[in-house]
Amino acid sequence: MPNAKLKNYLHLHFLVFIAGFTAILGELITINAIALVWFRMVMASILMLVYIKIAEVKLRASPKTIIKFSLAGIIIALHWITFFGAIDASNISITLAMFSTGAFFASFIEPIIYKRAVIWYEIVFGILVIIGVLVITQSEFKYINGIILGISSAFFSSLFAVLNGSFLKQSTATVISFYEFLSGVLFISIYILFFGEGFTGDFFNLSTSDFGYLFILASICTAYAFIASVYVMKLISPYTVVLTYNLEPIYGIILAIILFPEKEKMTPEFYYGAFVIIATVMLNGILKNIRTLKRKRS
Repeated sequence: MPNAKLKNYLHLHFLVFIAGFTAILGELITINAIALVWFRMVMASILMLVYIKIAEVKLRASPKTIIKFSLAGIIIALHWITFFGAIDASNISITLAMFSTGAFFASFIEPIIYKRAVIWYEIVFGILVIIGVLVITQSEFKYINGIILGISSAFFSSLFAVLNGSFLKQSTATVISFYEFLSGVLFISIYILFFGEGFTGDFFNLSTSDFGYLFILASICTAYAFIASVYVMKLISPYTVVLTYNLEPIYGIILAIILFPEKEKMTPEFYYGAFVIIATVMLNGILKNIRTLKRKRS
């Protein structure tokens, strides 16, 4: 039993490592953020469909439910576009530090979606997160566009996560994600057709390295990571999963410093601000777990 438990914990940390590695792939892939996300969602949709066929998952859902899933798919597409756009406009460290502000947005989105009161310490933590962002902004103002895109990505990610939490009461995670991926592809396709350069030969003319990195992104970092994370959450407490995933920015920033030392070299103030944000997110998770345990005991 202890060995099985350790194996699950190591698997969880591997998934978090994969999540952090997503930013590395975003730096390595040379196409723009919109095209990158389109290819990612197309490939992931195909791989997810293969899994659905093998696992014999039923895709039945009411039209109203599919519309809800589709709106969430557009939100996750916007999250990924702004995330990779932030990397293009700044670097991995800035993007992941800003992405950590997602917990701040979730503390205000959750009360609206689930109709609950705002918890007092969430406001305090929100102020601390803002302070952390301001410290980073003042020291790295040259990356202001990346900072704005990174914060936007965090907002879309939090909105998507909260909505998905409510959807899980209606359907399985696999079905939800499949419809979300399809709607994301449709949304980006419409944008490319009417506001972009269209699906020209150049659009599909990917280099061998870009195709390889995209396939890794879609298969390991999207399809596999999603299916595996659902499996892990059945074996490990949701609190442990959520808290461990907060390590994603740390893993990602460390990887970025190792792989791209010149581009990822930041000022000391950046790391002060990043520490404040990430530490606040971790403390928020711990206090929420304590609050949940007290509620169950009472």
